[in-house]
Amino acid sequence: MTGVGASLHDPALVRGLTRQRLSRRNLFRLAGLSGATVLAAACGDGTGPGAPGAADDVAGFWSGRELAGRLDFANWRFYMDVGASGSGHPSLELFTRETGIQVSYHEAIRDNESFFSGVRSDLAAGRSIGYDLMVLTNGNVQSRVIELGYLAPLDHRRLPMFAAEAAPSVKDPAYDPGNRFTVAWQSGITGIAYDPTRTGREISRFADLFDPAFAGRVGMFGENEDLPNLALLGIGVPPASSTPDDWRRAAEKLHQQRDAGIVRRYYEQEYIDSLTAGELWISMAWSGDVYQRLAAGANLKFVVPEEGGLIWTDSMCIPVTAQNPVDAITYMDFVYRPDVAGMLAEDIRYLTPVPAARGHVSPALAGSPLLFPTRAELDRVHRYRVLTAAEETEWNSIFQPVYQR
Repeated sequence: MTGVGASLHDPALVRGLTRQRLSRRNLFRLAGLSGATVLAAACGDGTGPGAPGAADDVAGFWSGRELAGRLDFANWRFYMDVGASGSGHPSLELFTRETGIQVSYHEAIRDNESFFSGVRSDLAAGRSIGYDLMVLTNGNVQSRVIELGYLAPLDHRRLPMFAAEAAPSVKDPAYDPGNRFTVAWQSGITGIAYDPTRTGREISRFADLFDPAFAGRVGMFGENEDLPNLALLGIGVPPASSTPDDWRRAAEKLHQQRDAGIVRRYYEQEYIDSLTAGELWISMAWSGDVYQRLAAGANLKFVVPEEGGLIWTDSMCIPVTAQNPVDAITYMDFVYRPDVAGMLAEDIRYLTPVPAARGHVSPALAGSPLLFPTRAELDRVHRYRVLTAAEETEWNSIFQPVYQR
C-alpha cells in the first residue's frame, strides 16, 4: 500500500495513538487442536438452541421486537472515541441524546478466544450473555459462532445508513456473504514492520523476510491465521481461493526459512517489543501495533509488501440471545452516519468503513491512507481464507508444524 509507510511518520497522524487498543490481533491460538474441535467439544452436538438454522429466519427473529431503551455493548479496550477530558464517549452520548437509548459500554473483549469461552455455554443453552452487541474479528472464532447459529440474522431494512454509506470493501465479505450476521466496526492491516537503521535498506517485499542477511533477526507470527495467509500471498496465491496443495507449498517455504536459521522466533503480541528493542530488525506486523510505537518515538516503518498484505475486519454482531436486539441494530446503523463515523475515526484511527467520514475528520487525517485507503491501495490487500471445520483441521496439520516443534 503505497503511502502508508510515509503517512506513519506524520506526527499529526500518530498523535493520541497511545489510547489505541492493546493486543489488537490476539486471535484463536491453540496448541495442537483446531478451533472446530474445541468448539464442538465445548458446545455439545449442535442440536441445542443455538444450532445451525436456529437463527436463519430474519422475519421470525425480528417479528414483534421493539426498542427497549437500553443497550449493553461489549467491545475491545481503547476502541471507542474518548472525550477531551479523557473520560466519556462523545459518540455514545450523542446516540443516547438522539434516540433515548441508554448505553452500558463494556471493554469486555481482550481476545476472541477468551471472550467466546466465557459466553459459549450460555449461547448454547439459549441464555442471555449480558450483551446485546459485541465486536468480533473475522477468523476462525467468528466463523464458528456463525456456523453454530449463535448470531441473530440482521434485518437490513433497519440498516439504511449501512446500505448508503458503507465502503464496498466491507459489503458482502467472504467471511459473511451478504452481511447476514455482521457489519464492520473498523479494519486493520497485516504487513511488515522494520527498523531501517538496522536493515540498512528499505523493505518492500515478503521475500525480504527470507533474506539471509537478516538471519536471526526476523520475526514471524506463531499462529494459524496471519502466518499461513501472508505466506500464501508470498508465493503468489490469493488466500481466499487457495487449495490444500497451495497450503503445502506455502508451508514448505516457511519450513525452509526456519531451517535456514533466518527466523529468530515465532511470536504473538510480544514481537513488537523485540522489534522496538532491536532484537528484531524486520517482522510480520499488525498496523495498530506499529502506529502505537511510532507515537512513542520508535524508529519503525510499516509497509504492505509488493506481493500483497492482509486486511482484517472487526465486526459488530448481535448474539441470538440478546435482550435488546432492536436497540443494538439501531446503534449499528447509527455509526454509519458519516459524522458519527468521523467522530470514531478521529480517535480510533484504524481504517474506517465509511468513506464519507473523510469530511468529518481533521485535514491531516482526511488525507491519510490509514483511514481512507484508495481503491488501488485496497486492491493490494486481501481477505483471509475462510475455512470449514474440515478444512481447518487440514490447514492446522499443515501449518502448525512450522512454528511448533
